[in-house]
Amino acid sequence: MTSKSSPSTIRTVAERAGVSVATVSHVLNGTRHVSDALRARVEAAMRDLDFVPSAIARSLKQRQTHTIGMMTPNSSNPYFAEIVQYVEDHGFGAGYHVVLCNSNDDPRRQSAYLQVLAERRIDGLVLVPTGDDATVLAQLDGLRMPVVLLDRPLAGMRFDAVCNDNRAGARLAVQHLVGLGHRRIGCIGDSPATAVSCEREAGWREVLAEAGLADQAPEVQYGHFTAQGGFDAMQRLLQQPQPPTAVFACNDAMAIGALGALAQAGLAAPADVSIVGYDDVDLAHWVHPALTTVAQPKQQMSRLAVDLLIERIERRRHEAQTRALAPSLVVRASSAAPRVAAAAPAL
Repeated sequence: MTSKSSPSTIRTVAERAGVSVATVSHVLNGTRHVSDALRARVEAAMRDLDFVPSAIARSLKQRQTHTIGMMTPNSSNPYFAEIVQYVEDHGFGAGYHVVLCNSNDDPRRQSAYLQVLAERRIDGLVLVPTGDDATVLAQLDGLRMPVVLLDRPLAGMRFDAVCNDNRAGARLAVQHLVGLGHRRIGCIGDSPATAVSCEREAGWREVLAEAGLADQAPEVQYGHFTAQGGFDAMQRLLQQPQPPTAVFACNDAMAIGALGALAQAGLAAPADVSIVGYDDVDLAHWVHPALTTVAQPKQQMSRLAVDLLIERIERRRHEAQTRALAPSLVVRASSAAPRVAAAAPAL
């Protein structure tokens, strides 16, 4: 057995097995047929010598590492945690390892991690971007690898993107509340505003305008896309002279924070204020009351993002695609008719 100071190489394996260096290389890389007898001798020599093939060297030869990157803006957000799980599961099933990074919604950290991933010679990247569109596009411009944007598309992009129809999803949520008889319907959005939050806010405004309720709506309250952000925004809504009877939160984390603010104020959903979220994270089913929310097809989006990325990696497609999948409304216990409901306007 070799000493630790002299690690085994392909050459020492070849000498031990009594074969050529080329034969060992073919066994390792599967680049040519090797007889069962020779393969057995090479594998026995590798075991005897504690030989571990270099993944980096093999990737340089094959020009592929079978590793993809995945970067999200907030790993503590249950929505992104579920997205990561689906991407990792589908990537692993397709023969790819996944390297995970968290930008923490910081464009500078995102830029640093993009450089790290490029140096690791990953084959491609699934990215939930953070920062303004021009900044992200500039950061991606120098990357020599396929990129698929997930959840947050960019204006004027030339990359594949997978998202859901955020405006349509918000419309489902607010139409549900209007149909229950609510007139003063508040909105809690992300700050600084992401394109996703802006689209959801736009859907909220559209439905209120169509129902003739725009002048009764309180100002949008903004906070970070977190439970704390939703808690703080809900407290501000409750302090208004005419608090809303229903609130659309632009993600489930904020909706759960809003439920906490109601409880602290001695109020409850849906008896005092109805709450509707967006994402349908697993936790939405388990909070009390169970959260009415807009369900994104998270598993389908994640699998599609990985499939599009692998198509790019394997050079089976060159044109950019944007896929916007349809959301759906999941009605649970956090929404109900207000205590005094007027006739619902036609939508």
